[in-house]
Amino acid sequence: MKSEGFETVQIQTTSGGTIQIRVRYYRRACDRRNGKRHKGLYAGLALLGIHDRCTLVLAAMVSAWSALLSSFEEVRQVLCDHGVDLNVKVIRKLAYRYAERARVVQQMGLIPLNEKDNLQGRRVVISADGGRTRLREKKRGPKTSKGRGRYHGAWREPKLLIIYVVDAHGKQEKSFTPFIDGGFNDPDGLFQLLESYLESLCIQEADKVLFVADGAHWIWNRVPDLIKALGLNPERVYELLDFYHAVEHLGKVAGLRKSWSAKERKSWVSKQRRFLLKGESETVVQVVQTLCRGRNSKAIKTERDYFVRNRHRLAFPTVKALNLPIGSGAIESSIRRVVNLRLKGPCIFWYRENAEKILMLRSYYKSGRWNCLKQMANSHISLLAA
Repeated sequence: MKSEGFETVQIQTTSGGTIQIRVRYYRRACDRRNGKRHKGLYAGLALLGIHDRCTLVLAAMVSAWSALLSSFEEVRQVLCDHGVDLNVKVIRKLAYRYAERARVVQQMGLIPLNEKDNLQGRRVVISADGGRTRLREKKRGPKTSKGRGRYHGAWREPKLLIIYVVDAHGKQEKSFTPFIDGGFNDPDGLFQLLESYLESLCIQEADKVLFVADGAHWIWNRVPDLIKALGLNPERVYELLDFYHAVEHLGKVAGLRKSWSAKERKSWVSKQRRFLLKGESETVVQVVQTLCRGRNSKAIKTERDYFVRNRHRLAFPTVKALNLPIGSGAIESSIRRVVNLRLKGPCIFWYRENAEKILMLRSYYKSGRWNCLKQMANSHISLLAA
């Protein structure tokens, strides 16, 4: 890059005022065309961690509020109350760029950890699930009468992961802050992200590792390869179907028996539920098999197959005896807090890349690892995204 000389740059501060700094401006020769100003870099500011003409504290504050509050307009109002006058466009840019810089460091596996993040001899629970968000996807055809591009408001599935630690009594350890992250990539992308986190945490040193989730094919089809790639001891790894999802499927089977009364359905579900807790999953499969007749036999077979393909993940007594969770409530709660309360709502449509950035910011904020994200966003390595 070649220096273009010194320029005066105004830096926005958290007090609402600005400070002027004289700094060199650099840009590549290939970006200099016809004397026009093209993208470049204030190298001195970047080395100080100052991006987008605002201080580190202001960028972190704007990004945190963008993750916490329900809209960028609310962020603008809160900033105005604190004496900082920024428009929505600037706020959006600051938050997106902050997430970009943090993601660059995370993808390089340079996640800042502390001594409490050591998994040696601990009991680790890993779970994944998907939510629903509407994305703005381009639609072919002429523009509207106002010159705007047409788009589809397609429902897409953001996929989320969570890693946390439980104590000997099965309660979540407060000393270990969970990791929550995700994106809109395909399932392989999420599992690559999960693998990078587990490698950084040295999951091989854990005493026990539990994978618990619902019956989604995209999750369980990839868990064996993940275990093999991480080099985990199979004797220390447990795969478990979420107990409460399993009971929900029993309810669907009972609901398909139109000749049963509500009392009979409830009694039947309670009986099969007890069989699952006792570890008699084969009995449940056989009972469901006997119901596969009549007009609803095809639908009942679908529910039967759910239990058949997950029969080796129904060891609820074994896992419960180890004081490990038999439900995936942690990831279900994360979907609600991270996705539903920020990315999902009436008339809300996101561009995929922007939704992924807010998803990362909110995931770290809600998991309690905001300081970790700040370290990544302010790292000199993040200059790759500058």
